[in-house]
Amino acid sequence: MSILVVDVGTSGVRAAVVDPGGAVGALTYREVLPSTPGTGMVELDARALAAAALDVATEALAGAGPVEAVGIANQRATTVVWDRATGEPVAPGIGWQDLRTVGACLMLQAQGLRIAPNASGTKVSAILDMVDWGRERDLCFGTIDTWIAWALSGGSLHVTDATNAGVTGMTMVDRAAWDPHALELLRVPESCLPQIVDSSGAIGELSALPGAPVLAGIAGDQQASLIGQACVHPGQAKATFGTGGMLDCITGPRVGFHQRGGGGCFPIIARQRAGEPVWGVEAITLSAGTCIEWLRDDLGLIATSAESESVAASCESSAGVWFVPALLGLGTPRWDYGARGTLLGLTRGSGRPEIVRAVLEGIAHRGADMLEAAEADAGVTIEALRVDGGMSANSVFTQALADACGVPIEVSPEREATTLGAAYLAGLATGTWASEADLASMWKPARVVEPRRGGTDRERWKSAVDRAAGWIPELSSLDF
Repeated sequence: MSILVVDVGTSGVRAAVVDPGGAVGALTYREVLPSTPGTGMVELDARALAAAALDVATEALAGAGPVEAVGIANQRATTVVWDRATGEPVAPGIGWQDLRTVGACLMLQAQGLRIAPNASGTKVSAILDMVDWGRERDLCFGTIDTWIAWALSGGSLHVTDATNAGVTGMTMVDRAAWDPHALELLRVPESCLPQIVDSSGAIGELSALPGAPVLAGIAGDQQASLIGQACVHPGQAKATFGTGGMLDCITGPRVGFHQRGGGGCFPIIARQRAGEPVWGVEAITLSAGTCIEWLRDDLGLIATSAESESVAASCESSAGVWFVPALLGLGTPRWDYGARGTLLGLTRGSGRPEIVRAVLEGIAHRGADMLEAAEADAGVTIEALRVDGGMSANSVFTQALADACGVPIEVSPEREATTLGAAYLAGLATGTWASEADLASMWKPARVVEPRRGGTDRERWKSAVDRAAGWIPELSSLDF
């Protein structure tokens, strides 16, 4: 039988039904946008998100019929706190992009706890500070997977999986249990935390859905995309290019560091089955598709994001123009929050096509930065890179990515591979797919883009990055 997936992104919720052949159908979507009540603040209406999840899931089931199980994929680290008795959120949810806790993160560093402001730990602490008697009441904390599982189970499930727990900043090194020392410093009661469960395994019934199907798969969006693109063996990697970009690579049963590697990557749990974790590393670029939005909305150089492809293709090269996509700073490997977007090499002959192409090529070089960092921190050679996300449809970008990385780019047949990944995790638990080898055999890229120039111009690129770095020294000095 098929698998229902509820996939909660940053701007909305979608549901789909995935059949045993990996085909995605009965797709439904509801937009639920976050709000920005102040500078650096991102909030969401958790009630609206839960209602949208119930609506799209019910609609998908009405179109497709009964399913074997349910998988959840979700934006990671976004934080919700609710009353256990009433099920009502006690404050707006805080989005993963929210930066209100930067000061708290710096103070915690001085106490020996290294936690980034995009992790959940300081967010739940901030919510508990907002609420009267927040640490004395019987409250529940959850990331979005936890909140949706609670809502769809009628309040019977308070769980999170290892992929989501691992990015809260509140777990032990092995991500298998909550860390009492971190909880003490954050002043987060252990009683409000969810149970950490496998990413793939029977978890419990979702009684709010028709037929009360079993929740059998949970994963954060990047880990869901990783297995959704059939990356199951050490050295296999995928990159997702949406608003930002993230590259995830499988390392195997362990990883050699616990905080951040020398290459600038973070260790992650890629998935967990029967209590056995599979580890990986994750590299991050803070600005990818947002640079295309900048070209469209702020500069007016393109009318639509899709037009970036045809405009860039109208010139053979960027004619010496370079763009460093550091609109929000640089992520892996340098982690420079004070770096800023930079255009270099402009001449009187630099026109609209050259600038648009330079932006696409700059994002591609950031992809190569991430690949090199992942290889260094994982101790593997990535022989091909699988790619999904909105920018994967842009052929000029994928060719530039292949050229910068010097490896073939395998474009995912599903632009949102998170949906497939959540389905695969649930289906492995129920026997829809017998093993991860079955998933590997199902991988059929929409197209393969071979490198033409084999990683040329990388030294010139690194010189451009040097010029973009350290533009705002007080931000460049921050390190999480």
